[in-house]
Amino acid sequence: MISRRTFITGSLGAIGATSTIGFSSLLVGCSGESTLSTSESATALGDLQLVQRFPQVLVPGSVRLPISLANQAGLLTTDSGVELPNTLSAQLINADTQEVVAESLLADRHDTGLTIPYWPFRVNIDKPGIYTLLVNDGPEAGAAVQVLNATEVLIPLVGSQLPGFDTPTFDNHRGVEPVCTRTPESCEFHNITLNEALALNKPIAYLVGTPAHCSTGTCSPALESLINVKKSIGDAMIFLHTEIYTDDKAATVAPAVIALKMNYEPAIYITDATGKIIERLDAVFDADEINAAIATLGL
Repeated sequence: MISRRTFITGSLGAIGATSTIGFSSLLVGCSGESTLSTSESATALGDLQLVQRFPQVLVPGSVRLPISLANQAGLLTTDSGVELPNTLSAQLINADTQEVVAESLLADRHDTGLTIPYWPFRVNIDKPGIYTLLVNDGPEAGAAVQVLNATEVLIPLVGSQLPGFDTPTFDNHRGVEPVCTRTPESCEFHNITLNEALALNKPIAYLVGTPAHCSTGTCSPALESLINVKKSIGDAMIFLHTEIYTDDKAATVAPAVIALKMNYEPAIYITDATGKIIERLDAVFDADEINAAIATLGL
């Protein structure tokens, strides 16, 4: 049995608690209670800090590096009173050799349904190692990036098959109460198990997250986005949602999460009709990124 305390330690890395910003400041930022007033003018990027919004489960290949911006008051929100850029540019440096691995990287601002904007950089990294993401005109320290050997990462990777599991359903909660923490009504994505969905040979969107206890503020908007997508594409794709915890007090991690070897939340797995994972979005993502991933299936 994994407790919430043990599990949330992994999630904290995904919201930047391991960065140079104080942990207490980050908690203030996550609650959207920055002390900046709306009358403050735009702040230079160099005066801000980069907050890694990605867990340390990166492997060589196409790597997604979402970051947010913060000051000493915490993570900057959409109503912090700071004029935030629509696009950030950056380069990736090998931390050991100082070699430029990639330059002219661009990331657009994402905040659809979210209070804390983020900028998801995408870069191809060939080898495991320690890297630094340097945002142009940003802080000199940049953001640390660790890329591991694929054999060191236990969670399902893009390109692999999504492993099956008898996830909780309305008919069989399998010890998870409630089966869905969406309010005021549960979502409809608990009618069949993941094992049953995989047997239907259809693309799958599998959200692993908890609307009531989400550590990144992403879970509820992501779930609402999936509900809207289902309205537009109908039964061409199967949508599933499973909760992170077995209880409404968020005390114990659910078996479905343990089966995925996840130590952070949330995540969404997008598969093709064969069950192969074509995209996995970790920790923070908005409706635009979800829609873009599903659009690649051509449904």
